Amino acid sequence: MLTSIDLFSGCGGMTLGFSWTGFNSLLASDIDENCEKTFATNFPEIPFLCGDLSNFKKSDFDVYINKTAVDVIIGGPPCQGFSLANKKRNKVKDDPRNRLFYEFVKTIDWYGPKAFVMENVKGLLSMQSGKVMLQILEELKLAGKYGYEVDYKILKASDYGVPQARERVIIIGIRKDLNQSPRFPERCVDVEITVDEATSDLPPIQAGEGKEVMDYASAPQNNYQMRMRNKANKVYNHIAMKHTKRLIERFKAIQPGKNLLDVWETHGAVQRGNPTAKSKIKFSQNNLRLIADKPAPTIAASFQSNFIHPHLHRNFTAREGARLQSFPDDFIFEGMRTKMSWEKGLSQYQQIGNAVPPLMAFEIAKILKEQLTCTP
Repeated sequence: MLTSIDLFSGCGGMTLGFSWTGFNSLLASDIDENCEKTFATNFPEIPFLCGDLSNFKKSDFDVYINKTAVDVIIGGPPCQGFSLANKKRNKVKDDPRNRLFYEFVKTIDWYGPKAFVMENVKGLLSMQSGKVMLQILEELKLAGKYGYEVDYKILKASDYGVPQARERVIIIGIRKDLNQSPRFPERCVDVEITVDEATSDLPPIQAGEGKEVMDYASAPQNNYQMRMRNKANKVYNHIAMKHTKRLIERFKAIQPGKNLLDVWETHGAVQRGNPTAKSKIKFSQNNLRLIADKPAPTIAASFQSNFIHPHLHRNFTAREGARLQSFPDDFIFEGMRTKMSWEKGLSQYQQIGNAVPPLMAFEIAKILKEQLTCTP
């Protein structure tokens, strides 16, 4: 059985996808306490180190790995603040803005896995006119004792059965002594899964309705819904946010594919502290009503307020967001449902939006497994 270490794991989207192909995760780590709770609920058998990765030593990992060979290291270290202000390699490495990426590299240096998979946002490619990506690839090629054959590709989640047009940069490295080059999964669906196909069997609750545990509203209506139900016989995390009457009236006026800007004059946001005056701040991302027969746009960490249900006059529930990310219904999210600014830890919505879609991770893992099982 192939083994992995899961860094910057979040709630476990990548871990779940890799587990579906038979990978055995030896250890996972993330800094967020609510991600730890969610991870522990869904992967009770996998040790989890919660904290800043730079505070852990190899001995902290070795306690759990126990001399087991590590085949793959996977994770998505944040690179948005990556800096090339210092031209010398050691100076770049010492820049605190680059710290998290180098913690990922450090773990590769520790264990010399056969391969690694790194996920990141598409914008990484254009940072500093592409120079950041070149630096990251160079560092990854030099990692470990042997170095790595490294390549990257932009993958679109909807190409792999995820009902979402999310694009992410996937970087794969194969250890040079294995004499292989990285491979990426090909599109595996003929027709993209739509929002309705993903969510229409969930209870059609109104704003403010729902419970932590509910019965299904109907039998599964398609193969995607059957797959998402997996072993679940109940619906979890399906509670709709409460909305004011004014907000519900605004939602009613927004047609599929339209957003707040399309109904601004009559239903626009009001100024804070002055409800009789319209706000002058306009955001096209807010209150977008999704189109039922198309995949969703990217389900970001802020999706709780970004999107309106295709048919109902409310925002999406955490479970609906999880369906659009391809998390099955027996994957339960812990921590607060939504988050106030003073609260610590990521909310359920943020955990879902930050995750790698498990079905996309599954397709990446399948290709990698094929390669690594052919090597000594």
